[in-house]
Amino acid sequence: MKKQKIDGPIYDARQLGGGKMVVLGIQHMFAMFGATVLVPLLTGLSVSATLLFAGVGTLLFHLLSKGKVPAFLGSSFAFLAGYGAINVDGKKPELLPYACLGVACAALLYFVLAALCKGFGAHRVMRFFPPIVTGPIIIAIGLILSPSAINNCSSSGDNVGLSWLVALVAIAIIIICNIFGKGMVKIVPIILGVVGSYIVAVCLGLVDFTNVANADWIGLPFQYEDTVFSIFTGDTDWGLVVTSIITLVPIALATMVEHIGDISAISSTVGKNYIADPGLHRTLLGDGAATLVASLFGAPANTTYGENTGVLNLTKIFDPRVIRIAAYFAILFSFSPKFAAVVSSIPAATVGGVSLVLYGMISSVGVRNIVENKVDFANTRNVIIMAIILVFSLGINFSAAGAISFPIGDFNISLSGLAVGSLAGIILNAIIPGKDYKFDSDEDLAIKEIKKNQKSSK
Repeated sequence: MKKQKIDGPIYDARQLGGGKMVVLGIQHMFAMFGATVLVPLLTGLSVSATLLFAGVGTLLFHLLSKGKVPAFLGSSFAFLAGYGAINVDGKKPELLPYACLGVACAALLYFVLAALCKGFGAHRVMRFFPPIVTGPIIIAIGLILSPSAINNCSSSGDNVGLSWLVALVAIAIIIICNIFGKGMVKIVPIILGVVGSYIVAVCLGLVDFTNVANADWIGLPFQYEDTVFSIFTGDTDWGLVVTSIITLVPIALATMVEHIGDISAISSTVGKNYIADPGLHRTLLGDGAATLVASLFGAPANTTYGENTGVLNLTKIFDPRVIRIAAYFAILFSFSPKFAAVVSSIPAATVGGVSLVLYGMISSVGVRNIVENKVDFANTRNVIIMAIILVFSLGINFSAAGAISFPIGDFNISLSGLAVGSLAGIILNAIIPGKDYKFDSDEDLAIKEIKKNQKSSK
């Protein structure tokens, strides 16, 4: 039998074989790991619980979205300010269950929007999210993430030069494998980049194995006192319950917009319209359910991960089964503190080098989304909408405050740059006349996708 040549998108990874599917799944787990564990490290939540419910949340998302969308769900950065407000900037970790309660209530807004999409049709909701809105949002997501990649690349204090060397090794390996690699080498550039860069870091003395040696092999991912349920078994502070809900629920308005942008990015990357099939209502339901379950058990809010979209774009392997394999591994390794310590020992410079490529890929997907949908920039309204989204998103995010804050009663509400830019773009698109993009009905979109797939399979 002639050896298969892998040079195009693979929708059924079984043709690659079980072993290669497992390796691809591990690659996706590594792609999400750095950012996913960063949230609990910043907030004081459990790293193991975060891994567990990233895996469980991903499987739940796939169940509710009919197993069609190749998305991995990891920790959301959008709620960091909310956790900090309740946890008093990390000084009162015993209050984190209250913050998790607020996130659980925020997750319920996903169900409301999902019901609206189901009742009125996604195409009616998507009229507020045409390519001129979603494209710049996707671009902004990648650009906003980019400073964290640069900071990680130069994270070793007095050894900044060595840090950049480690990061550049990761970048070089990814580029070489992806451009010049053949077969499996071309498919797993992220893992090869991580391993190669990690070995260089070990040789340079940048890896500390102390925590690895002290960690247990097996342990429970979370404790009861870290869950939301523990709030109601002791002296409940009902005032703090209300404060947490009021503080954290509005953040869901921003994360839902980010969800639509992420699903648009995955659709653009894969070449399938997941807003039509399985439907935006199902992906919203899956994202909300994953966040609800995770927060109840003391893990961060979940969200669809741009890092894994970048991996999809690099590997051209779009089979959702590979993502589910990554979820199984995340669940398995969440029960091993030893493994968590090993992966946490990966230098920030390695994570930075990998992230630098992936975050750039996210922004590139946004550009492609605009180009492929033939957005007319001779139309002034389109120029204005894109300009406002990018300036608000990037300008506010990189300002001294990092957000726009305003008081409501005794509480301060903070909106990130991405939230402000997204909302501004949605509003401007709705009120400025001259719309030049029309969404078909859900049924028409589905029929188009079926015909396209039938044509490509001939």
